[in-house]
Amino acid sequence: MDIYNKILSLSKRRGIFSPSYEIYGGAGGFYDYGPLGSLLKNNVERKWRELYIIHEKCFEISTPSVMPYEILKASGHVDEFLDVIVTCEKCKTSFKIKEVAGEELEYEEAKKMTLRCPECGEMLKVGKVNLMFETFIGPLKKENAFLRPETAQGIFVNFPSLYQFFRKKLPFGVVQIGKAFRNEISPRQGIIRLREFSMAEAEIFFEPDKKGHLRFAEVKDDVLTIIPSDEKERKMSIEKMVEEGIVGNEAIAYYMAITKRFLISIGIDEEKLRFRQHLPKEMAHYANECWDAEVLTTFGWIECVGIADRSAYDLQAHMNATGADMTVSSGEKEVRKKIIPKMDKIGPAFKEKAGIIQKKLEEMEPKDKVVIRIEDEEIEISPEFYEIKEEVVQKSFIPHVIEPSYGIDRIIYCILEHNYRETEKEGEKYVLLSLSPSIAPIKAGVFPLVSKDGLPEIAREIEEELRKEGILVFYDEKGSIGRRYARMDEIGTPFCITIDYTTLEDNTVTIRNRDTTEQIRMDRKKIAKWIKERI
Repeated sequence: MDIYNKILSLSKRRGIFSPSYEIYGGAGGFYDYGPLGSLLKNNVERKWRELYIIHEKCFEISTPSVMPYEILKASGHVDEFLDVIVTCEKCKTSFKIKEVAGEELEYEEAKKMTLRCPECGEMLKVGKVNLMFETFIGPLKKENAFLRPETAQGIFVNFPSLYQFFRKKLPFGVVQIGKAFRNEISPRQGIIRLREFSMAEAEIFFEPDKKGHLRFAEVKDDVLTIIPSDEKERKMSIEKMVEEGIVGNEAIAYYMAITKRFLISIGIDEEKLRFRQHLPKEMAHYANECWDAEVLTTFGWIECVGIADRSAYDLQAHMNATGADMTVSSGEKEVRKKIIPKMDKIGPAFKEKAGIIQKKLEEMEPKDKVVIRIEDEEIEISPEFYEIKEEVVQKSFIPHVIEPSYGIDRIIYCILEHNYRETEKEGEKYVLLSLSPSIAPIKAGVFPLVSKDGLPEIAREIEEELRKEGILVFYDEKGSIGRRYARMDEIGTPFCITIDYTTLEDNTVTIRNRDTTEQIRMDRKKIAKWIKERI
């Protein structure tokens, strides 16, 4: 916990993140990103967009955070997005069942246990709670709604128009970065467990029988640390995982591989990264298979990315609820048999039930024995009441979905912890954040050696030149040069540029590397290009 407290202290002091609404006493599960934290978060999201939009050729959309009740009822979140909660009636503290029992338990299992409050020792009452924030649409509160628990549903309900946009060709991917909301029972651990958090999700739509990946060969030799459902940790190549059936298909394996590459590129320690397969009892209601990218921190292993095979669950659910056509054509044709009701015979025989029987017959596939249920009555319909015709139709299907879902806030915390260093110089301790130059909030500090003799003026000129090149730099002339280096090291700035008396003679500057403290001399005209090559 020591490093966690140090990161919290640093983050609050240097404008990375801090608890929200502090002057009012705060609110659990809500954090603000400060000036540097916002830059860091934006840079991580920019790198994610580079991966999924430029490299993976996905397109991004943006949908509302408020979702009508019907959407989340159809998707299963109203009925399934539940947590088992235990509450102390004496001190009124609530906990997730895992926090008290040490493992995830079903509601009925938890009810049989004797559980005591970790705070005061009194008996705990077991209950269930839906994790979504409820709200209303309209001034009279007539339409129930929720704050979205994930960004994914905004993509799924737009599938018909997105399919048109992609010119009716599969596979294709759609991404969204935005806020999601979950009314966590006991949010703790800073930005690791929030009630309002940032997600970056990709929904990749495939034909059900074609869950290979065109670029699988690029990653097949990548080696991952995995914990399959047998709970035995091992290292294995992507190709072998697929060959041995440990991963369900090439698409899931491919996104596991590029997730590892992405996380390492932004500063996650490879030795503290693994992929764990969900056990059947912890699988989300929409998932056929799911793997979590977990990162080791002072709190243990933290889930940062979930890679799930959602099959056709969501599209089928919204199709059932609305009647909207979520099917696509395979381009192939098939002969399909269809039941044609004979209403001239059904009408006289079944009277007031004739209309219902007609509708149900038209929706059925032909069988040897046709039985229709109306309320509690089963009615067998003999062949005299219908005929079976064959027709040639376009073969169609509902696409399946592979979903890589990234928790941006958790990833940012893990980056900070994995790159937090303490150094000592002349008896004083200094903090160094060894952030990747690509995500560092400030790319370079610009310092005049002294605040006189024209050095500040040249330093200001260089600052402006670099900003015009799109490089965010910070000018500082206060304190010793060592103190200024230390302030930049503390916020992860990879380079420091010092303007000294030699600059007046030959127009060169000193550039210091944060991690090695090595210094090189360079013409001021080459600085922008040199920094860009490294970020």
